[in-house]
Amino acid sequence: MLNPFRPEPAVIKEIKKETHDTTTYTLTFKDANIQADYFFQPGQFNMITIFGIGEAPISISSDPDNRSSFQHTVRHVGNVTNKLATLQEGAIVGVRGPYGTGWPIDLMQGKNVLIVAGGIGLAPLRPVILHLIKHRAEFGKVEILYGARTPNDMLYTDQYADWSRQDRFRVLFTVDRITGDRQWPHRVGVVTTLFQEMESTPENTLVLTCGPEIMMQFVVKNLLQRGFNQQQIYVSLERRMNCGVRKCGKCQIGPKFVCRDGPVFALAELAALPEETLGGVAIE
Repeated sequence: MLNPFRPEPAVIKEIKKETHDTTTYTLTFKDANIQADYFFQPGQFNMITIFGIGEAPISISSDPDNRSSFQHTVRHVGNVTNKLATLQEGAIVGVRGPYGTGWPIDLMQGKNVLIVAGGIGLAPLRPVILHLIKHRAEFGKVEILYGARTPNDMLYTDQYADWSRQDRFRVLFTVDRITGDRQWPHRVGVVTTLFQEMESTPENTLVLTCGPEIMMQFVVKNLLQRGFNQQQIYVSLERRMNCGVRKCGKCQIGPKFVCRDGPVFALAELAALPEETLGGVAIE
């Protein structure tokens, strides 16, 4: 890890517009030695600094095996991310990290994997998907359920065909609503409606989910009703983080700090906490 308190300069090498309000940035540290040593676990995040404006925690969304660069998929919703949207390729930003705990890659070995994502929540899960593809023989069946507000709000649309053609991979899509005259061959409804088509069962399966907390609340409830247990389900709580190093306390949930102990948690960990977790509703 870099100096946890000092952002290192990184160059924006490529900018790709994903949706009207979401962009993927490919970054490389200016210092080649720092870039060569930089490594992250799927599910971790960096603090991105716009000098003179501030910083924001952003999940890393790229292939963890690619050591020449890294990516962040950013929804432009605040001062820092809106300013980031004005920058061009070649601009300099600050990066410190990576921080937090990642998805349980080691525990996933030899198991089936169910991924449930909503909206921008697909971004921190994309490194897992890319890892599963590159190391296909080490894992069982993979099923991805992805929901977004509209077809125009879906991320990484140019990659779905590649994901779907992988051995023992299945990808299902849904949107909350269809806009205009666009043809949509998939489901319409919240992401839990895809459970009606889901092939994954509790047997030898781990679940990874990320999205709006209210979405994850209903995903978790539905999975528990279907026989999955709390030890099988992992969630990413990307909220309230500010400093990334457990100093400000803004991400504290009971004794846990999302920036250090998370953002990925086993559901069993959250169920043991003394206060609310997902969507302000205690997990039962």
